[in-house]
Amino acid sequence: MTTLHQTHSFTRQARLAAAVGAAMLWALAPQIHAADAPASAPAVAAAPAASSYTVVYREVPDVISAEGVVEAVRQSTLAAQIQGQIVELKVRVGDTVKAGQVLARIDPRAAEQVVSGSQSQLAEAQAGLTNATRAYERNKQLFAQNFISKAGLDQAELDFKAAQARVGAVQANAGQATTARTFTTITAPYAGVVAATLVELGDMATPGRPLVTVFDPASMRVVATLSQSSLRAVKLQMPVQIEVPDLKRSLTAKQVTLVPLVDSRTHTAKLRLELADATGLLPGQFARAYFATGVARKLVIPDSAVLRRSEVTAVYVQGEGGQAYLRQIRTGDAVGGLTEVLSGLREGERIALDPVKAGLLSGSSASPAQK
Repeated sequence: MTTLHQTHSFTRQARLAAAVGAAMLWALAPQIHAADAPASAPAVAAAPAASSYTVVYREVPDVISAEGVVEAVRQSTLAAQIQGQIVELKVRVGDTVKAGQVLARIDPRAAEQVVSGSQSQLAEAQAGLTNATRAYERNKQLFAQNFISKAGLDQAELDFKAAQARVGAVQANAGQATTARTFTTITAPYAGVVAATLVELGDMATPGRPLVTVFDPASMRVVATLSQSSLRAVKLQMPVQIEVPDLKRSLTAKQVTLVPLVDSRTHTAKLRLELADATGLLPGQFARAYFATGVARKLVIPDSAVLRRSEVTAVYVQGEGGQAYLRQIRTGDAVGGLTEVLSGLREGERIALDPVKAGLLSGSSASPAQK
């Protein structure tokens, strides 16, 4: 039984992988045919023709869609660590910055005075240590000659060790003051883009107040939200398709990470979808992810054949005489360049791959009523 179950599971995964590959090939089919077709002379008005596609049922991935948001993998909001007035603001929103580039400066005068005071205290402590060291050495010689008591030597040793400890404490304070002085310069932690400047020149910076937000546009991901019931059905080892409507782009996640935490209020989990190509993406953009759950036999057509105008979704169907007629259809999910047709088309019918061209050639003729 174990062997049969493993064989059945392997077969299902192989069929699902093959279906994903087939969906991608069918999405590219119009482009391949167009590239292979020889150049032809301009068509006359009497016999125009548009590329067509035969509607058939195919095994395609059965998917669950989930809404998501684009976010930067590296995004940092730099905050002030000391108090002072903003005396320089060198960047604006949208500026590209390099790692270590100065973004803003806080008035350093107070920090420099603290450094100067700590250095003076250090010099005083070192002078006290020098004096205590000499006194201790002198008292050791006097004790060896029986000129002072053991209590006098012990007191000299105590003063010497106390002076040593004071020098160590003052050195630490001086180092802290020197480090705090570097906090007056706000620099970019990595190369990226300025997303927001949260202060203006002359504002008072306080510890913890946000100053500048920077993100790395080269490393982006989509965070999708999926319900608990759907999470059990998806196969995270299969390719995940991501659609960004604003850019009209379809991407494939290079890595899927399930955040091991479920929201107790919404009973949903988050999945991080790492992207290999983040060109044109911006944090906060809406995205939709499609997770494969298996393989299903569906009536599908290429996305390019679908004509969408306001509330109307339609295709141009080629009639018996070669004339194309506009017919409204109802569509389902679109994955891998293919759109599922729920109603409005039958298997075996031929549709135009370029609805705009077909509309011009046909004179926007309306379809006769379907039987």
